[in-house]
Amino acid sequence: MTYRKDEKPAITVRRAAMNLLARREQTFVELVRKVTEKYPDIDADEVILPALERLREENLQSDERFAESFVRYRSSRGVGPLKIDMEMQQRGLAGALIQHALFNGDVDWVGICTDVAKKKFPEGIGESPQDKARCYRFLAQRGFSSDQIKEAALQ
Repeated sequence: MTYRKDEKPAITVRRAAMNLLARREQTFVELVRKVTEKYPDIDADEVILPALERLREENLQSDERFAESFVRYRSSRGVGPLKIDMEMQQRGLAGALIQHALFNGDVDWVGICTDVAKKKFPEGIGESPQDKARCYRFLAQRGFSSDQIKEAALQ
């Protein structure tokens, strides 16, 4: 895609990034990738990165804010911390930031795991080993740890 020739490339990059941020929070890595894909003819090191760093300095882009909102959103959908961790790594967030967002908030992972199990198995899990294994596999696929599953569903 081309940009307006009467406009400086830095302004074009800022406008594109602001449009993306207006839709939803974005990680810095996502912004760099999307803007670079949209404007391949603009030099990334000289124009794109400094423009996006400026947005970060102005607190218009924040990886911390993205991580908190992403954990809140995905946990409300019944997704566990292991899966959320993987999804945030794919979006380019640092491990320490991910761990902070996952475990320093007010998210009750065992409670969420219990709710997900009750929704999937409204009559209960069952006593047979096959039923318990089926429930365990389901919750593990949703991203819950063994300890969370054992505490929540397989008591």
